[in-house]
Amino acid sequence: MKSSISGTTMPVLEVTLDPGERIVAEGGDVAWMSAGFALDTSTVHGTGGQGGFMSGLKRVLGGAQLFLTEYTAPAQGGLVAFAAQLPGTIRQIDIDAADQFMVQAGSYTASTSDVEVSVGLQKKLGAGIFGGAGVVFQKLTGSGTAWVQLAGEITEYTLAAGQSLLIHPGHLAMFDASMDLQFTSIKGIKNKFFGDSLFLAEIHGPGRIWLQSMTPAKLAAAIEPYLPDRSSGSSNS
Repeated sequence: MKSSISGTTMPVLEVTLDPGERIVAEGGDVAWMSAGFALDTSTVHGTGGQGGFMSGLKRVLGGAQLFLTEYTAPAQGGLVAFAAQLPGTIRQIDIDAADQFMVQAGSYTASTSDVEVSVGLQKKLGAGIFGGAGVVFQKLTGSGTAWVQLAGEITEYTLAAGQSLLIHPGHLAMFDASMDLQFTSIKGIKNKFFGDSLFLAEIHGPGRIWLQSMTPAKLAAAIEPYLPDRSSGSSNS
């Protein structure tokens, strides 16, 4: 199996598989693929071979689909491609017992069949941060390779033991699963969602974090004034 990521603002992940090799992804996310792939959609995929329906149900709570699709390469091999859904980047991460990750819900793109995708953290904070969904992170464990989409430009930090960072939850794209994440309210900052308090994620080292410059909620808010008014049944240009 070989992978390549091409493009800049809206990248594309292409994975080339040898005969019989498999890759797992959400069913509707494929952009193009070679002819002859065998597709199988099930709750078992994305569980790292550890479960079925209940594991899939837990995955739904983490922001993923109940059913994931496994793509098996034909006798001559082939490629399958996935396109980014938002402006940003696609990152490949290698997962094992020592390297497990928490990623913002919606970031998961694809993985090898021995990676488990499950709910890692879910916390209600308010509609303004994640469009009413609250803070949801998916946990990637097992042993294999996964690819994730991160929005905008990416800044990486490595925190030592005793170090911490305060982050707007929407900008926290990915972090080592072993890190301690809490939420705190900062008084004295006026905002339209929480009055005179601002809720921030407080993450503690040691470990690595990946911050994204754009949040899906802020992107949606920025383009909303330009969308047609559905209530009136007409649009203005």
